[in-house]
Amino acid sequence: MDILLQAIRPTLIFPILLLAALFLLFGSYWRWILSPHNLHDRIRRQTGEVLPSPAKPRFSFAGRCHPLERRDGLLILLLTLVYAATAFFQLGSFTNPQSFHNFTETQTVEVEFSQPFQLTRLMYYPGLGTGDYNVEISADGSHWSTLWARENEEGTVTGYYWADAEGYEPSYAMPQHYADLFKWLEITPENTLEVRFLRITAKSTKSPIELGELALYDTSGNLVCPDQPGEASALFDEGDTVPESPSWYNSTYFDEIYHARTAYEHIRGIYPYEISHPPLGKLILGIGIRLFGMTPFGWRFMGTLFGVLMLPLLYAFLKNLFGKTPVAFCGTALFAFDFMHLTQTRIATIDTYGVFFILAMYYFMYRYLTLPAGTPFRKGAPWLFLSGLFWGIGAASKWTVIYGGVGLALLYFLGLWFKLRDWPKVEEGETPPVFRNLWLIQTLAFSVLCFVVIPACIYTLSYWPYAAAKGDTSLGNLIHEMWKNQEYMLTYHQGVHDTHPYSSRWYQWIVDGRPILYYLDYTSVPGSKSAFASFSNPVVCWGGLLAVVSLIVHCIRRRCGKALFIVVAYFSQLAPWFFIGRTTFEYHYFPSILFLCFALAYVYNDLFEMGLPWMCKSVYALTGTAVALYAAFYPVLIGLMVPRWYTSNLLQWLPSWPI
Repeated sequence: MDILLQAIRPTLIFPILLLAALFLLFGSYWRWILSPHNLHDRIRRQTGEVLPSPAKPRFSFAGRCHPLERRDGLLILLLTLVYAATAFFQLGSFTNPQSFHNFTETQTVEVEFSQPFQLTRLMYYPGLGTGDYNVEISADGSHWSTLWARENEEGTVTGYYWADAEGYEPSYAMPQHYADLFKWLEITPENTLEVRFLRITAKSTKSPIELGELALYDTSGNLVCPDQPGEASALFDEGDTVPESPSWYNSTYFDEIYHARTAYEHIRGIYPYEISHPPLGKLILGIGIRLFGMTPFGWRFMGTLFGVLMLPLLYAFLKNLFGKTPVAFCGTALFAFDFMHLTQTRIATIDTYGVFFILAMYYFMYRYLTLPAGTPFRKGAPWLFLSGLFWGIGAASKWTVIYGGVGLALLYFLGLWFKLRDWPKVEEGETPPVFRNLWLIQTLAFSVLCFVVIPACIYTLSYWPYAAAKGDTSLGNLIHEMWKNQEYMLTYHQGVHDTHPYSSRWYQWIVDGRPILYYLDYTSVPGSKSAFASFSNPVVCWGGLLAVVSLIVHCIRRRCGKALFIVVAYFSQLAPWFFIGRTTFEYHYFPSILFLCFALAYVYNDLFEMGLPWMCKSVYALTGTAVALYAAFYPVLIGLMVPRWYTSNLLQWLPSWPI
């Protein structure tokens, strides 16, 4: 028994308590939605009289679209400002090197220092291009020592040292590989030597090969720069940007090594290295680089901004859906304070843009679907246009938006059928059938324009940087570059089967089973760690899953159009991953988490309509719990340095959580 108690993690008490509370709440809710509670059933139970069963309601999306009120504006502003403050806090450095020395193949750059010093450590900041550098130092200008890398039997570098260069081939021990770009790298040789002269020679595997800054430190930890760097001035001109140590704050991490680099290559007019996703997401990302330079803050800015902008749109969507300010506020708060929403919008990848455009395209489709049957074509056309526009922009940003497009199409055709089915009858003095047929022809033709032609044009035009980098922006070459990339992307994603310690499958995502760790540093400060992972707030993940189950029941029993809308949107993002065999990660669940919040908001709306005081209070209690967890987990969502006891004793709820 003692061994068993020792094996049980003390942090398991937190998920057990939360799950117990969720099942208690949803148990009461399910008893309400599954029990016969209408007047017809009560009479039948009390008298035993057999009455004819009432006709089941028909599915319909049509209904009132509730407008925003003055107080909604204040609540939107409050939520947005609070979230923005947490999202932009310590987003990244503003001051990384901006000037780079462009090495030609086997070019050697030599510099002289005014006084000799003992070189104990060096840091460097690679720019574009890949290759390696041969670094040599000398005290007198005639006898040179080379930097060498020490490797183990597996070929992994375990250390660096200086050794005699004479009689040996260049070692090219200082790497600049594809995963090293735009991040500070550090080398601490095992031995120290006196330095008066330094020379560095590049060997390129992909040109141009650029080096942004080279920082050399003496035995006192002082940064030493040459007085007259000459042609190597770009290597020593931004010493004020050199950090104390490399970290996520001043360097690229995870897939930023691809997407931030590609955005910068588009700005420079260079054919991109990363072509496994459509270009538009990287072009949006590049706006931040144009505004703030090629710095961590610059390449993360647009994603974080889009994460903030999701909140007003989501609030308006929820208010239109349910008409209750508390439901819109609490539902938006769930997404605002979801862990993955924060982590994914602070990293310079393209997932954020996909989720934003998914939200926008569904919002405008919902506005169209709620129009009653018989509404003139001209009143529905703007909503169709905007839905198709954002679908096209999203698809040109990331293919996961196409999954959402399948759900969008299903809802569109269901809505079309419902409108035709419910079209006002002629005998009621309404529009004759000829106008219904004209409306159908206009709607279908306009939909082809909005959801096929315009998106195809947007998608093709997004490849303009590819064509421009090849020097041919003709329509023929633009289409050629686009089509060639589609073939590559399909082949690439089919072939991603490498093992990864933090990979996971869809059935793990829906229970927060295996977060992906983006960053970990437990050596800089003894007893502390800096880390962050991508996973969902347990209230949203677990509560949302129970809410989705509830909505499926509502689709069957109530034939509720709102429930059907949310269920279709959720599974259109999740279901494709049932059949995808490539290596996957929990962040692929990000678009589905958006609709978990919708599902919870639906349940919130029902709880308010039940009218029981404790049910209403449970809405605020559950939302408050989500906010409290956001505050507790905040350090491991943005990489703050915290004591290790805090993460191990309070935050690691499950053994599979790498935090």
